[in-house]
Amino acid sequence: MVVLVTGGSGQLGQSLQYISKNYSEIQFVFCSSSELDITDKMQCEKIFQQHQPNYCINAAAYTAVDKAEKDIEKATAINVVGPKNLAEVCKERGIVLIHVSTDFVFDGSKTTPYSETDQPNPTGVYGQTKLDGERAIQSVFDHYYIVRTSWVYSQFGANFMKTMLRLASERDALSVVNDQIGTPTNAVDLAEALVKIAQCNALEGISNYGIYNYSNEGVCSWFDFAKKIFEVNSITIDLNPIPSSNYPTPAKRPAYSVLDKSKIKNTFGITILDWENSLNTIDLN
Repeated sequence: MVVLVTGGSGQLGQSLQYISKNYSEIQFVFCSSSELDITDKMQCEKIFQQHQPNYCINAAAYTAVDKAEKDIEKATAINVVGPKNLAEVCKERGIVLIHVSTDFVFDGSKTTPYSETDQPNPTGVYGQTKLDGERAIQSVFDHYYIVRTSWVYSQFGANFMKTMLRLASERDALSVVNDQIGTPTNAVDLAEALVKIAQCNALEGISNYGIYNYSNEGVCSWFDFAKKIFEVNSITIDLNPIPSSNYPTPAKRPAYSVLDKSKIKNTFGITILDWENSLNTIDLN
């Protein structure tokens, strides 16, 4: 079983590399963006011809939410054109595509967890390009799993947790918004879930293609998340909750983006850790 991972040097790609040693039965092929530019279809065809994968996990994405507001062309290329290219090559070769999307496809106006059937309504360029990427895949073929996730962090790459730890080393006090509600997702847990989907499809014949939600369990604000990060790492800092209106950003964030994970748990038998317990598993050494 060969699994090709795009975006191999990004946060999720590195998380997949981290767990790959536990799956001796799977041959992983990791391609960084310099090795495989998903916006170049000919390059996609060449790499897929070379490695003959059974599954493609698309961990490549433009995720700079605020920069995307001005960098529309690049965000569209990576988040829309790229997934469409991968879907077309996967269709030609009978490969299953596992694509990662985001809670930003929703506007955050709900107050109960979002299910896969809720109507998307992105409020910014990033969310819109990710939704357009989902639809591009769906327009090509139906052998896909689109996994929407939220608030991804890990010991790898750049993310909220690492930013908080860096800022705490530089300052005595920090202010963090407390009116955006969601669920942090450990990228290593997400990586395990993506591999489990591929295994269930390959070994148990579970197809059930479509859209799935995945994050850790539980609900919190960014302030709650920051507070727990400092607690787990035994850091004392003056941490203050503030409303989003005190911290304006180019892109509007969903006020509420908790995801309902019932479908992925029931379909693939995936057990999901609570976000607080998962945060304790992070190895920063």
